[in-house]
Amino acid sequence: MPPAPPAWLLVLMTALGPFSMQILVPAIPGLAARFGVAQAEAQLTLTAYLIGVAAGQLLYGPVSDRHGRRPTAIAGLAVFLAASAVAALSGSIGGLVAGRLAQAVGACSGMVLARAIIRDCYPRDRAASVMAFLFMGMTVAPMVAPIIGALFDDWLGWRALLVLPGLAGLVLLVAVLARLPETLRREAGLGHGGFAAMLATSLGLLRTPAFLVHAGCFAASSAVFFAFVGGAPFVVVEGLGLKPKAYALGFLVLSAAYALGNFVTARLATRLGALRLLSAGTAITFAAALLALFLVGLRPPHLLNLFGPAILMALGNGVAQANAMAAAVSVRPQAAGAASGLAGAIQMSAGALATVAVAAVEQGSGLATAGLMVAAATICQAILWLGRAAARDAG
Repeated sequence: MPPAPPAWLLVLMTALGPFSMQILVPAIPGLAARFGVAQAEAQLTLTAYLIGVAAGQLLYGPVSDRHGRRPTAIAGLAVFLAASAVAALSGSIGGLVAGRLAQAVGACSGMVLARAIIRDCYPRDRAASVMAFLFMGMTVAPMVAPIIGALFDDWLGWRALLVLPGLAGLVLLVAVLARLPETLRREAGLGHGGFAAMLATSLGLLRTPAFLVHAGCFAASSAVFFAFVGGAPFVVVEGLGLKPKAYALGFLVLSAAYALGNFVTARLATRLGALRLLSAGTAITFAAALLALFLVGLRPPHLLNLFGPAILMALGNGVAQANAMAAAVSVRPQAAGAASGLAGAIQMSAGALATVAVAAVEQGSGLATAGLMVAAATICQAILWLGRAAARDAG
């Protein structure tokens, strides 16, 4: 297997997308007033980002399996820089949403490629451990992004929340040009087929039960998180009457819990195996969602009713997701890029659906948010229960 690039570079490649997504979240309630639109329209700045990440990942994975990880990373960052400039200069909510969509298409290249590079360089259970360290490191970005977003929104306005990721992307492009080697072995890649060959690769993965189980668990557990992310800012600002900084500080604790879950996986993946840890992580996430629904439904309004269980949910996701992704990209190692992109696209599609649903029904009490968290967690448990045999056979 080829030598791995510097770990810090893989972390930065992965972190750019979540950082760019989360930095604007605290400003979303205020965007509605600034542009004179409904909250659901302002929420599209998040939903469009998720859709862009989903669409982009479908492209980058197969392309990188044919043309290499390095040139694909460079192209993705170029798209990100151009889109960040367009979004920052937008004069309408429609322009901002379009810019965020394109920004996400560029940013997701690093998310896809870092996971594929890890699979290029490590076997499955070892890849789960390394991927957990990668996920743990990248939690710093969404941990600090809402805080930075809340502060800079107050200080310089929402446009600064698009300029800052653009500057970060420029620095990352320089680092990629200087330090990212090509890790795709030409004898292990999929050649230079066209769109039909890329489509055949994706369809082949979708016909593989083990891939569907692991990608499905990855997506459904993420939908629990995105239901929370989509609803929590409105619960905090509109329902409880608190400042966006309260959401940002709460999200900081969630990110630490997610990092702790990643640490558990990093230490135990090679000893216990991906399937056991995936089962444990999804069970914790399910219990956390049920607890959120119970507290929000039966207790007086309070920030901890939603954020307390969400901390447990983040811990469960941290345990589950690195294992789910490592298993998904190991189903067909020669198509690791395609598997990474397809699993990520399914994940972000589920996340986009969760944010649209929660924006449509959340009234500020948190009840709809918690209910959607339970629904997504239940789907995750059903996927794992029904597909356990396929997941075990793949191990």
